[in-house]
Amino acid sequence: MSVILEVERVTKRFGKLTAVDDVSFEVQRGDIVGFIGPNGAGKTTTMRMCATLEMPDEGDVRIAGRSVLVDVDNARHAMGFMPDSFGAYPSTTVLEYLDFFGRAHGLRGKERLSRIEGVVEFTGLGPLLSKELTGLSKGMKQRTCLAKTLLHDPELLILDEPASGLDPRARVEFRELIVALAGLGKAVLVSSHILSELSEVCTGAVVIEAGKLQAVGNLAEMKSGLAKTDEVVVRALCSPEAMAEFLSLQPGVDDVRREGATFGFEFGGDDAERAGLLAKMVAAELRPVEFRAAETDLEDIFMQMTKGELR
Repeated sequence: MSVILEVERVTKRFGKLTAVDDVSFEVQRGDIVGFIGPNGAGKTTTMRMCATLEMPDEGDVRIAGRSVLVDVDNARHAMGFMPDSFGAYPSTTVLEYLDFFGRAHGLRGKERLSRIEGVVEFTGLGPLLSKELTGLSKGMKQRTCLAKTLLHDPELLILDEPASGLDPRARVEFRELIVALAGLGKAVLVSSHILSELSEVCTGAVVIEAGKLQAVGNLAEMKSGLAKTDEVVVRALCSPEAMAEFLSLQPGVDDVRREGATFGFEFGGDDAERAGLLAKMVAAELRPVEFRAAETDLEDIFMQMTKGELR
């Protein structure tokens, strides 16, 4: 089965508020799908329904073909949920924490010990097994929570803001773990507000705002479907003043922006005219060292497909 998560027209209400309104999408085996939207968009509520922690008022969620409404126990066994906050247990070591959740998943004897050993090796927690949870850094707490999520070898991973509060090195390391898990055939649904980092690992995206689905699909297709901006980025060894003056005199160049020695601008010409512009820079001895079309990423998708609505 290539489709591991099927979210089918789910709706969730809390009193008069419709937190999630008729949302549908899929996540396939080996895919990393970014779940993005403004604060209060309904991401966590949707993820909690996928994790069987909330039941939809309408619609259904199937995990590896198992409905969360009629086959909840088997659906839970096929899924691992990593919430956006780590519950720290006083006077509990990393090993005791993993052992507890191994038992909670019904793992017994040698199987439990083997699974704990496997997730500890994968997440690099070996040196910390005897350390209490409350003494761990944020990054190590996240690794421990991920290890707990992997104990029962789920087919689907639901990760709610896993990189929140991590330092740059810890974010890179955690991102590498997620890519490795997808490489093992796991389906991954991950939410984050650090969209630049999600862009580097995601194969697809789901965009939600005010509880309603705004866009869903393959990341490359979503990028190609965005409004074209024809933005060019250039960096040169000349003075910024010289580059600014040069750009101000060129036909087709508009909306020039500068960040340090790097300039971004809209260019209305085709590829041949863009090549001609670069040739002019070289002839003018501006010494360009970078000249490229600006890349579309998840931030562009987010900005074009959401309106910043508050509820």
